[in-house]
Order: sequence, then structure tokens, then C-alpha cells
Amino acid sequence: MDKYINAPISDEDAKSLHSGDYVYITGTIYTARDAAHKRMAEALSAGQPLPIDMKNNIIYYMGPSPAREGRPIGSAGPTTASRMDKYAPDLLDLGLKGMIGKGKRSQAVIDGIVRNGAVYFAAVGGAGAILSKCIKKSTVIAYDDLGTEAIRELEVENLPVIVVIDSEGNNLYETAIKEYSRV
Repeated sequence: MDKYINAPISDEDAKSLHSGDYVYITGTIYTARDAAHKRMAEALSAGQPLPIDMKNNIIYYMGPSPAREGRPIGSAGPTTASRMDKYAPDLLDLGLKGMIGKGKRSQAVIDGIVRNGAVYFAAVGGAGAILSKCIKKSTVIAYDDLGTEAIRELEVENLPVIVVIDSEGNNLYETAIKEYSRV
């Protein structure tokens, strides 16, 4: 089922999404990859504030390529989400409501998703040039020294994603494996 949501995402919207739904996100989301997640974990350990408030926000695991002239960002495809698995449960407990990436997640992340009524979306890998067309504005807001791994605030319009793990823990990857094995 196609659904259109605004970001930041409300608790109600997160809970209304189901594994397998096609979703189009409009609003403000953030990018962060390995190095930014590590730095945020270090800040939390030191009792320092994070550069973004996690409450109801969505993090896109993406490191963009340089922008072409007249564009806010270059290719913007997802990176493998499991690389952020050691950091994600803490961010979910701080109110992170959505994550966009590709690939499977650990049981600790799935438990964090269910515990916090969050959702894990997949973006189509290899489609970064197409996905970048949904990004209307990109601003580095933290960790500029990390280059492509800096935290960016993105304004997106109808960014297409698929719900992989919903707030109840239903997992599209597991469902697909079971369905395929029957064929």
C-alpha cells in the first residue's frame, strides 16, 4: 500500500506503517553514517548533547557524492544499515523514530524498534541518482570535518522507501524468505 508521511514522523504515523508498505517521505530528515554515529556515541558517553534532537526524527544512512552544478546534492543512495547496529538502539531509546538504509538489522535493533514504536525503511540500492532528485536542500549541520560522512539536514519531497521492519517487529526480509521458499 502506498502511504505519504511527513518528517519528522509522528508516533501515530510510525505505528500506522506496516512491513511491505511503499512510503513517500516529505520534510526534514538527517544523514549519518559510521563515523558520525561513532562520534555521537562518544558524545553520549561524555554526557555531551547530540548535534540533532533524535525525537521523532529519521536518519538516512547515506554519504552523498559531490553535487553537480545547480543541484543540492550528488548521488544519494543508501549504505548498509548493519554498520550502525551497535549505535542504533541507544538512538532509538532517545526518540529516533525512523532509519533508512539497506540490508538486515540485528536483533538488538529490531528490539529497539519495537520498544520505541519506530520503523526501519529500505531505499533502493543502486538508485542514488534517482533518489537525489527527491532532495531539495542539503545542509551540513555537524561534523563537517568528516566530509561525506558529516551530518546533513535534508529537505526531501516524496522520497520513496519501503517499510522493512515495522513498529511491531514484522520484518519484510523474513516474510520474503518464507514466501520464496514456498515457491
